[in-house]
Amino acid sequence: MSLASIGSSVIPVAVDVTFLRMDRPPEEPGPRLPAHVRVERTTQCSVAFYRYLYGTVGFEYVWWLRRTLSDAELRPLLRDPSISVHVLYADGEPAGFYELDRRHGPMLNLAYFGLMPHVVGHGLGRALLRQAVDTAWAEGPRGVTVNTCTADHRRALPNYLAAGFQKLRTVREVWRVPAKLGLPIPERLRL
Repeated sequence: MSLASIGSSVIPVAVDVTFLRMDRPPEEPGPRLPAHVRVERTTQCSVAFYRYLYGTVGFEYVWWLRRTLSDAELRPLLRDPSISVHVLYADGEPAGFYELDRRHGPMLNLAYFGLMPHVVGHGLGRALLRQAVDTAWAEGPRGVTVNTCTADHRRALPNYLAAGFQKLRTVREVWRVPAKLGLPIPERLRL
């Protein structure tokens, strides 16, 4: 389903998007993932599995852009060798993921990052973020970028700053989120 096929009913959403960058790897060791969790890079992430990850992690945070892509539009992104999806597993089940995007090198972008609702608040976020940062820097980029917004979890920006990212700028964006997606839009974000 492409954006054009969703229809004209949209919910205008106002968010402040903060763009961040890290210009060198962290010097101090970061938190480690507990023994009962592991991170695996998918070798051939299927559209269905990606939709599960993206949809579950991003449901409460108005992650909508990739939901508007058809399978035919999403599949080439997932097959692009410049994009990698890394899945956090806790006790054998998916607990979160992050996506690294190398298409705009020499900078590497942490395009998506988040936890499944059932593990939020259990102390895995900072350790997974550090694992993502270390994975990115292992590839030798000039820098690592990420952005977050006021629709994301309230701890997202503080966690990025604690991990060593620096704010570049914050801009107000108005999103036209298709109502048909059925996402819960917090009142504080609605125009």
